[in-house]
Amino acid sequence: MNPFRLSVRMWRRMHFLWLKRMLPKTLFGRTLLIVVLPTILALTVATFVFFDRHWSTVTQRLVHSVAADIGVVVDILDRSDERPDESLIGRLAEKKMDLILTFYEDMNLNGISDRDINPIRVMLSHAMDERVPYPHHIDMRGGGSYAIIVQVEGKRGVYSFQVPRRRIYTPTTEVFIGWMIGSSILLSIIALLFMRNQVRPVRRLAEAAEAIGKGQLVPWFKAEGALEVRQAAAALMIMRDRIRRAMTQRTTMLAGVSHDLRTPLTRMKLQLAMMPETAQTRGFQSDIRDMEHMLEAYLAFARGEESEPVEHTEIGALVASVVESMRRQYGEIPFAVERDICMPVRPQAIKRCFENLLSNALRYGKQAQVTLTVRDNAVDIIVDDDGTGIPPECYEDVFKPFLRLDASRNMDTGGVGLGLSVARDIARAHGGDIVLAKSPTMGGLRARLWLPA
Repeated sequence: MNPFRLSVRMWRRMHFLWLKRMLPKTLFGRTLLIVVLPTILALTVATFVFFDRHWSTVTQRLVHSVAADIGVVVDILDRSDERPDESLIGRLAEKKMDLILTFYEDMNLNGISDRDINPIRVMLSHAMDERVPYPHHIDMRGGGSYAIIVQVEGKRGVYSFQVPRRRIYTPTTEVFIGWMIGSSILLSIIALLFMRNQVRPVRRLAEAAEAIGKGQLVPWFKAEGALEVRQAAAALMIMRDRIRRAMTQRTTMLAGVSHDLRTPLTRMKLQLAMMPETAQTRGFQSDIRDMEHMLEAYLAFARGEESEPVEHTEIGALVASVVESMRRQYGEIPFAVERDICMPVRPQAIKRCFENLLSNALRYGKQAQVTLTVRDNAVDIIVDDDGTGIPPECYEDVFKPFLRLDASRNMDTGGVGLGLSVARDIARAHGGDIVLAKSPTMGGLRARLWLPA
């Protein structure tokens, strides 16, 4: 590939990545940017066109009109052979031209410099240069309604003209800017309110989807908003109902299978109980007990805990109760809680999930410890043991139903390979998961159960 093209492609990619990082992350922010940015650009272009065309043109005409009036008055006063009546001409200038004239005899403008760079003063100075062929000085710092003082040096002295502000400044500038700013603020507020109403149903739909993923019924949710959002909400509710129907059908079917299997097992147990006890009958009884245990474990795995209602539960207290129960059988178990948190969960299901993790740790290791930490959006329940652990490539395999890693676990321990499967099934039903790793503190296996807060 051409190195130049490659460098251009890399530059474009870096440029777009930078632009992507600068853009808002939420739908509300991006939609508001789509609405507000064109409005700001349109207002900017309109303002530029206004100042470049309207304001500049009107001001040029106004200053040329003032310069022409001053030029007429100066010509009348300065070019007549006889001394004119300054008071009469001054009254006429004030009445007809709105100019206040003051005459200073035997005065000149020497030493007066023009350093003001006011754009109106610059335009008026150029107009005076064209219309009045006399030395002149413009002072923009006058007070009151007569804000501009124009001094012209004639043959007999200096003629001072007080020009009212309204003859130079056009009020349409302030009116235009006020309307532009006011209308833009009003339109932005309307767009803000409208976009909030449009984004709210999407946010509620996301909250409902997250709650459904945690196994909650979301009776508070109802479809609202735009047609597309309503369609997505209806599809989500249909999917929820289908999942619940499938789970109910599975549980009902397995309950029937359980009933059908328990009946012949019960008959076999009765027949064995009526037979004389021998080594053969004891073997049969052991096989029947194993079959019952496997059947119960499989039913628990397939059934899950769907029928249990969701309750706000203190996770720390729930974990502490399980640890205390295990201590009576296995001895001391270190337990550390960063801080407790109350969450909507199925308490018996979470209790069973944690029991499976802790019992595995204590069965395959001599010691275990439990740590509960709370993050910004999740709670972590960490179980470490000092056992032999399992190979990293088998971390996912141990969650498969009825799978036992005989090469890494004790062959004499019981179980049918469903403990971790049931535990992960419960964790994922709450929107969380179980992750395995090597324990950095005890050298064995670390099982981390995390649940979204």
